[in-house]
Amino acid sequence: MAVHLSTPRSPSLEDVLAAQKTLSGVARVTAMEGSRFLSELLGAPVHLKCENLQRTGSFKVRGAYTRIAGLTVPERARGVVAASAGNHAQGVALAAALLGVPATVFMPTGAPLPKIAATRDYGAEVRMHGQVVDEALAAAREHAEETGAVFIHPFDHPDVVAGQGTIGLEILEQCPEVRTIVLGMGGGGMAAGVAVAVKALRPDVRIVGVQAEGAAAYPPSLAAGEPVALAEMSTMADGIQVGRPGEVPFRIVAELVDEVRTVSEDALSAALLLCLERAKLVVEPSGASPVAALLSEPGAFGSGPVVAVLSGGNVDPLVLERTLRHGMAAAGRYLSLRVRLADRPGALAALLTELSVAGANVLAVNHVRTDPRLGVSEVEVELQLETQGPQHCAEVTEALRAAGYRVLG
Repeated sequence: MAVHLSTPRSPSLEDVLAAQKTLSGVARVTAMEGSRFLSELLGAPVHLKCENLQRTGSFKVRGAYTRIAGLTVPERARGVVAASAGNHAQGVALAAALLGVPATVFMPTGAPLPKIAATRDYGAEVRMHGQVVDEALAAAREHAEETGAVFIHPFDHPDVVAGQGTIGLEILEQCPEVRTIVLGMGGGGMAAGVAVAVKALRPDVRIVGVQAEGAAAYPPSLAAGEPVALAEMSTMADGIQVGRPGEVPFRIVAELVDEVRTVSEDALSAALLLCLERAKLVVEPSGASPVAALLSEPGAFGSGPVVAVLSGGNVDPLVLERTLRHGMAAAGRYLSLRVRLADRPGALAALLTELSVAGANVLAVNHVRTDPRLGVSEVEVELQLETQGPQHCAEVTEALRAAGYRVLG
């Protein structure tokens, strides 16, 4: 694929190896856990690279620290500035604190409160600006021009890409027999860094990037041969919600990443639920995107060992609750029904008894009495039920119909 770009130099394997030395004692060598469920699903060994257990809760500290550590003494004295809704903000804040560099981070007003609090706790000055990251990004660049602070981009810089590439070195050390690496992609910094490291040492390893369907800038960009900005985005995976690939990582991804796949919101929520229930790992939606890809098409990843990179675990508890409910619904664990009943004493109790016998757990009940579609002596009951899966949903519905109830959906 022809790519016509004028970009800064691309990092090399030597840059990634140098970053690994820089990060020694700073970034954790995160655990790699086997997944029996995913291994059985794929018919091949699957391992989870747990960057959700990294310092600050995501891989971002690797790139941020590598970039800031490479600044000159005068640059450090001027301080650094960044813009982020969460993970990069925390990575920059911690890296700057460890290196004794003043840091200012611009965050959009809609950023999750736990991420704002964590960024402040790591020592950065947080300034709220704009409704979306792009607006915070513009403010950060303006601040850099006005003050001389060094702007720390979340993915579009060779040092940042090299720092993220240290994940690839660890994967090769922890799973030497790996055949496929699957990782989430937003701007492309992690995918590019891992590709630089892995392809230099093991060119036979397949690298697959994963994007959310509602924020997939790489497929059209790769088709065009240059970064293309999306007109709009919508996804729960805010960690990979990037509207335009970075110039530096794009060149590398176009050359070295074997495939870019997209996943649905249902797949993301189902993957998050699986990580929590089966792997006992709290992972944010963007961090679960590689698992979502495995769940969506398990036969597409070959026969050799597969490593899925869980890139982050910084999820707002409220978002986690909503996402888990969505995941349970997508997995057939919730069932919504409307049932017509005779409006007489004991009718609701009899319905609930039938549901109990069928093994459904009632989460919510709502009586509707005033709908003009109802007869004078009728009432409609809206039910939210917890079930044991798609087959159980069908069994519950059939049990109600067999008992004579009119089930509407």
